[in-house]
Amino acid sequence: MLNKSIRGFTPQIPEDCYVAENATIVGDVVFGKQCSIWFNAVVRGDVNSIRIGDKVNIQDGAVIHCTYKKHPTIIGNNVSIGHNALVHGCEIHDNVLVGMGAIVMDGCVVESNSIIAAGAVLTQGTRVESGSIYAGVPAKKVKSMADSIFSNEIDRIVNNYTLYSSWYKD
Repeated sequence: MLNKSIRGFTPQIPEDCYVAENATIVGDVVFGKQCSIWFNAVVRGDVNSIRIGDKVNIQDGAVIHCTYKKHPTIIGNNVSIGHNALVHGCEIHDNVLVGMGAIVMDGCVVESNSIIAAGAVLTQGTRVESGSIYAGVPAKKVKSMADSIFSNEIDRIVNNYTLYSSWYKD
């Protein structure tokens, strides 16, 4: 793992987190408990702050960044950031799944209990209402979680990644 201080900020990573050997974490980054940062993921708090809650998994190849002097990145608890997703200068509340290859741009707010579908692009400033599924380019609401077969997916994935990370900690 590359854990690099920059501009006087050193990443804060609790001991119970798993960080893959080739993940990169830089600068003003603070993780909560039981997080996992997977292979080739980049969490770059060089130009602004990144705050990440408990039980967040940042999967392989994902990039978490922020915007200089404008937008920090804030990620709540029980969040899964899928493989190769890009989360940039935005706010993601609790119990959210950001699907594989999705892009969440500056100024977006993803409210709790929501899913951003694989490959979706949330354009700058989009607000995702709680309990929604957004998909497409640009992403739009396609369904309510209450009407979805995916309502248990958020917890299932978070719990799976907590289990997977335990395999690597030995």
